[in-house]
Formats: sequence, C-alpha cells, structure tokens
Amino acid sequence: MAEHVILFTGPMGAGKTTAIEKLSEIDVVRTEAANTERQVADKATTTVALDYGEIVLDDQDKVRLYGIPGQRRFDFMWTILKERAKGMVLLVHNDADDPIGRAVEYLDEFADLYAKGGVVIGITRIDIAPGPSVTDYAAALAVAHPDKIVPIYTVDPRQRDQMRTLLMTLVANIETRDMFVERVPQREELVAE
Repeated sequence: MAEHVILFTGPMGAGKTTAIEKLSEIDVVRTEAANTERQVADKATTTVALDYGEIVLDDQDKVRLYGIPGQRRFDFMWTILKERAKGMVLLVHNDADDPIGRAVEYLDEFADLYAKGGVVIGITRIDIAPGPSVTDYAAALAVAHPDKIVPIYTVDPRQRDQMRTLLMTLVANIETRDMFVERVPQREELVAE
C-alpha cells in the first residue's frame, strides 16, 4: 500500500476544512479558533494549526490529508507541514480580491511541492463569482510558472465526488512522477557508465 501526504492550501475561506471533512474516512482533527478577520472571510471560525483526515483510494493508496491555515501569520505551520508532503491541493475562492494573484502567490510559496510530486488547483465559489475563468487562471500561471503544468478544476468543496476527482488527479500525477524517477537513470549513473 502506497502512502501519500497531501497539503490542502489556499486563502482563508476557500474551503480547505470542508474539503477534508468531505473526503476523510476518519473523524477529522481540527484546530479551529474564533475568526478575528471577519472582513477577510465572513465565517465564525478559522484553522489555526491544521486539519487532518485520511482516505484510502482504490484499496491501495492511503492518503493523509493536511489542511493548513490560510493566513500568513500562521505560516510557520506551512513550513512544518510541507516537509513531509508529496503534493498540494490549492483551493482558491473566485470571489476573493485578486484570486489569480493569490493562486500565483501560493504556487510561489509551495513551488518545492510541485517538484516533489505535484499540484492541482480547485477554484471554488464560481456560483458566486463566475469570473475569472479557468482559462484566465491557466494563462496567468503559464506566464508566472511557464515550466509547470498544473491541472485546474472548478469545484465545490462540499461535493465529495468533485473533491475526490481533484485528489485522484493529484495522486495519479504523483505516482506517474515516482515511476518516471525510478526508471530514468540519474545523471551520476550515466557518467559512471
């Protein structure tokens, strides 16, 4: 059985906790506190350390789901949690100020996770703010990170099937990269021959 550690990242209010609650097959560990930034996200509580859940995919792959706080003041948790992570689900709410800029900011911050395994983006709240479009995100990411191919979906974190599709895309990407790395000789091996 393969095991994957996946981070759920994104700004406060994008749906990280909800997504983990919908996906997890165990009771989710949550570290919530009163939200003191109601002007940023109008919700009663916010994650201050992490959310944690687990799911087993296709009876083979155990996936550990870690949700990180969306506020930069808790970025010490970002550093701690990304050490073991193999990939990232980035959720961005489309009704935020400059959602594309926020997506690029998180990709910049977690660029090493792209190199380690992969990244997939889920755009939330498109029912509230239909623009920018997936095409707009893709164009901006192509300029900011031309060396990265990042799947982008529109999702509702309350819909388990949509979140499972997002997660399965990421896990497939990670496993494909792992197989490729195992099969391709490293430069040192080629020089030794």
